[in-house]
Amino acid sequence: MGGDKSKGGGAGRAPGVGWVNGHHKENGTDMMTLFEMVKMGKSATQAVVDDWIEAYKQDKDNALLDLINFFIQCSGCKGAVSREMFRHMQNSEIIRKMTEEFDEDSGDYPLTLSGPQWKKFRINFCDFIAVLVRQCQYSIIYDEYMMDTVISLLTGLSDSQVRAFRHTSTLAAMKLMTALVNVALNLSINMDNTQRQYEAERNKVIANRANDRLELLLQKRKELQENQDEIENMMNAVFKAVFVHRYRDAIAEIRAICIEEIGVWMKLYSDAFLNDSYLKYVGWTMHDKQGEVRLKCLTALQGLFYSRELGSRLELFTSRFKDRIVSMTLDKEYDVAVQAIKLLTLVLQSSEEILTAEDCESVYHLVYSAHRPIAVSAGDFLFKKLFSHRGPSEEGLPRRGRQSLNSSLIKTTIFFFLESELHEHGAYLVDSLWDCASELLKDWETMISLLLDEPMPGEEALNDRQETALVEIMLCAIRQACECHPPVGRGTGKRVLTAKEKKMQLDERTRITEMFAVALPLLLAKYCVDIDKVTNLLQIPKYFDLDIYTTGRLEKHLDALLRQIWEVMDKHTDSDVLEACSTTYHYLCNEEFTIFNRVDIARSQLLDELLDKFNRLLEDFLQEGEEPDEDDAYQVLSTLKKISAFHNAHDLSKWDLFTSNYRLLNTGLQNGDMPEQIVIHAMQCTHYIILWHLAKVSDGSSVKVLVIRKSKSMEAFCLMCQRYISSINTAVKEQAFTILCDLLLIFSHQIISSGREHLEGLIYTPDSSLQAELLNFILDHVFIDQDDDNNSTDGQQDDEASKIEALHKRRNLLAAYCKLIIYNVVEINTGADIFKQYTKYYNDYGDIIKETMSKTRQIDKLQYAKTLILSLQKLFNEMLSEFGFTFDRSSSSFCGIKELARRFSLTFGLDQLKTREAIAMLHKDGIEFAFKVPSPQGEGGPPLHLPFLDILCEFSSKLIRQDKRTVHTYLERFMTFQMTLQREDCWLPLISYRNSLQAGGDDDTMSVISGISSRGSTVRSKKSKPATASKRKLPEEVSLPAEENSCNSSDAAWMNREQSVSTPMMMHSPHLTSTVLRDPKRMRPEESCTAAFFMPTEQHHQQPATPQQQPRRGPGLMEEDEEPIVEDVMMSSEDINEGIDFDTMDIDLPASKNRRERTELKPDYFDPSSIMDDSVRIFIFSNRMELQCSLVYE
Repeated sequence: MGGDKSKGGGAGRAPGVGWVNGHHKENGTDMMTLFEMVKMGKSATQAVVDDWIEAYKQDKDNALLDLINFFIQCSGCKGAVSREMFRHMQNSEIIRKMTEEFDEDSGDYPLTLSGPQWKKFRINFCDFIAVLVRQCQYSIIYDEYMMDTVISLLTGLSDSQVRAFRHTSTLAAMKLMTALVNVALNLSINMDNTQRQYEAERNKVIANRANDRLELLLQKRKELQENQDEIENMMNAVFKAVFVHRYRDAIAEIRAICIEEIGVWMKLYSDAFLNDSYLKYVGWTMHDKQGEVRLKCLTALQGLFYSRELGSRLELFTSRFKDRIVSMTLDKEYDVAVQAIKLLTLVLQSSEEILTAEDCESVYHLVYSAHRPIAVSAGDFLFKKLFSHRGPSEEGLPRRGRQSLNSSLIKTTIFFFLESELHEHGAYLVDSLWDCASELLKDWETMISLLLDEPMPGEEALNDRQETALVEIMLCAIRQACECHPPVGRGTGKRVLTAKEKKMQLDERTRITEMFAVALPLLLAKYCVDIDKVTNLLQIPKYFDLDIYTTGRLEKHLDALLRQIWEVMDKHTDSDVLEACSTTYHYLCNEEFTIFNRVDIARSQLLDELLDKFNRLLEDFLQEGEEPDEDDAYQVLSTLKKISAFHNAHDLSKWDLFTSNYRLLNTGLQNGDMPEQIVIHAMQCTHYIILWHLAKVSDGSSVKVLVIRKSKSMEAFCLMCQRYISSINTAVKEQAFTILCDLLLIFSHQIISSGREHLEGLIYTPDSSLQAELLNFILDHVFIDQDDDNNSTDGQQDDEASKIEALHKRRNLLAAYCKLIIYNVVEINTGADIFKQYTKYYNDYGDIIKETMSKTRQIDKLQYAKTLILSLQKLFNEMLSEFGFTFDRSSSSFCGIKELARRFSLTFGLDQLKTREAIAMLHKDGIEFAFKVPSPQGEGGPPLHLPFLDILCEFSSKLIRQDKRTVHTYLERFMTFQMTLQREDCWLPLISYRNSLQAGGDDDTMSVISGISSRGSTVRSKKSKPATASKRKLPEEVSLPAEENSCNSSDAAWMNREQSVSTPMMMHSPHLTSTVLRDPKRMRPEESCTAAFFMPTEQHHQQPATPQQQPRRGPGLMEEDEEPIVEDVMMSSEDINEGIDFDTMDIDLPASKNRRERTELKPDYFDPSSIMDDSVRIFIFSNRMELQCSLVYE
């Protein structure tokens, strides 16, 4: 085992036969190294260490050399330390030599590699160090050679600029320190035992005292003390040389290792490490910028606070860093916030006096967090703070009932719920407390007793707000017990229940049914007039097991429930209460259960009474010549509300409500004095009638006559809604618009899909006038300023809640119309008026408009491109109308249009082949628009719309090379010879646009050609350069006009396309959903197309640098992910883990290529000679007259 060790990556010979457990050496062949054995993990770590110890006893130098190479190889270094290097070189020289041999091609090394093998290697690596120290703790570590050498090596490596060395050696040093702490702890215990034995022996009477034993004990204590001092010296060396420097390393993982291990030391050997000298490092590091480091700080402290004895010794530290721990409950990293709450819970259990009321309140409100782990942790904190303490007077209380301990705890929950002032989040509070207080929350008996029973003497009764809160909490607890999943908005979805959980769910449902089947009628009778309580109580039956009514002989309680629902319906007109009654009847009227007939009879009697009353009231209300009074209107409205609520969940077709509702709506149009609420509910009820008719004819058994009759009813109702869109009342118009959009979507051409061809007669296509009315409604009622919205109720214009509600309503209106665009119910080009608002109303409707554009692009790219250019044209015309033709192109209006065009171009993505035809069509329409209107200044002036070409430049980068030439040729059709000579500012848009079409013509760096392009095959290769240069020769260009006139080339095929592109009648589009806004960092940086157009000629000579010359770059790269792997190893508190962001990269053209590339450049239009050459060529192309060409040259 000598100098040949450098061969084969440091694989040395095993020091002696039997060195490798389970292997042997034959004919002097090399065996596995320590690194290979630890990596493979086939041999037990104990056996590997024992074999190494035996080798160390035989030859210290060879064994230590193997151990040194083990650490070097674990760092991923391909080099190895030879015998000569070990004997004659210092550690610093060895490390420098290994750094030179380090492979810099990759930043990966064993500790950072992924996969199960390398995860196991990390575990084996740590185990090896721990076992090595444990096995050597009685002799070898005190020989002043092995440990000194290892600590010296690890200290040198931990100070290296090579990340792999620093990371690996820091981990090894920290694990070595942990192992030494265990040794020191054992020595301390042995010293204490020896001291006690010595004291016991010395305290004996002289006759019984053994002096020899006393001398042995003294000698043993002295020896243990010397060993203890030596171990402490080793620990001090590791701590000061490694930990003190590496706990603030630039790499977050290294810092996390240090904090994790110091937490272990303080927990294992608290007498030596649990003091402010060591705790301060954990406290300081809690301000680390990386979440994983902050997380290690919290878990380290949790290990200390788990023990009450250790926790009592942390009072000074807690008082110093308590505010930081409390603030970490709001950490942006969810895992850190969860552990911070758990740590505060342990602090609370350790001493309640440490946390103030403000500290606790900062945790309390987290029970309403949308992140369930945070909420559950906060719920556990809340439970331990408020519910886990029992006074002496509460020890003998019964378990359940009004006088039970749970009664006071439930009241405490109610008080907390009301004080939090988040009354709409009762489900979140229950879910947060469910894991720790489910038995309390499932005490239905006590809750019912608190609501129904009279308070005992001296007991304070619940007030109305508290009873309402208790009913809500009770409903939420019932839902949680029956559904067994978190509420909406908390959690990723329903999880699959285990067999045990399913059984518990069924048991809870049975218990709830048995208890509330009896109590619910009583509760409804007591709170019949209270809207909030009744609405929540009526939701309880949907969690019943309806078979219990029959098997438990509870039919009389069912009759009582039905009577109470009837009473509630009779007394209330609130929509929520009526909806709850309708839903309860719908759930109880289930044909699968034996109670169906009983409930169906009650429902029919209720509806008969309602409809008879409605028809009677309607006749009186619509009598000619009489002015309806307010009382009659109220009676009609209340009855109509109840019918509408029931029609939402129940089929009322047999009562023929369409005629009466249509008559009511028609009278409202004719007279114009119908109360708005009656009109709104009449339209809603008629809408339900139409949908129930559709459900009936959709089963396939309906005759054609029935389909035609229903179609006429639907068309008549749509025309009625269309007339109401022009109403004066805003609420009526919004209702008519919403219903009309829903009906147009339902009865569109997609109704006949999935084998429903018999419904073809129901297809309803909106005409142009209806489409225009719908679009005008959106423009008038959605795209308005917040201050202009007068739809808020009660004049609360400045109320933030009313503004949010109004915005929500407008978003729903816009979404309803956008669905018509997506599903091709209205023309796609009507979206132009929507798309043009994208930037102006981005904060309010940006996600809806963006999703609409995305879906429209997927349906028809050509129509989408036409719609985008149309929206830009509309904005341009509006700007002309406002400012006139002398507007300033640097104005905010024009720049806003350019910014919108830039955003539109981003929607086409990076694959230019897929959008090639659409982009070309967009340029074609834009060019035609720019030259459509002649100059208002007369002949010789620029066309009125010429500045539009400046906007069109934003889309030039989306053209591939061939299409740029084709678009440029198409542009020249509209240009005259005089236009090419103009250099005034008013002609700059034309110059910029021409430049944008020629920029990159020979270097198509923006094109994406899938499967063809590669880094090496660029148009600047040697093979392509002669062809490119030849294009500049005039004789070869003369043949182009023929091609231009014939338009036979594939590149120009799009020029002859029809202006109107047919839109497919059928498409399969997903439902419209809002999208999360993209991270701004992931969008393309701000670019100005004009900047490229006005560059000097010299800048056109540049070309990308070779791969060897390109600097490494990566936006947002953290330091630990950047190459090369040699880096600064220390950081300050200001620059800890700062990201490196490259916004731009300047590439200089090598000087050797300037001359060669100069001949291939496009002409600069600011150069008079190049303008003349191009003008001559264009003139020849246009007229084909050599005489005129010569005149121009002259």
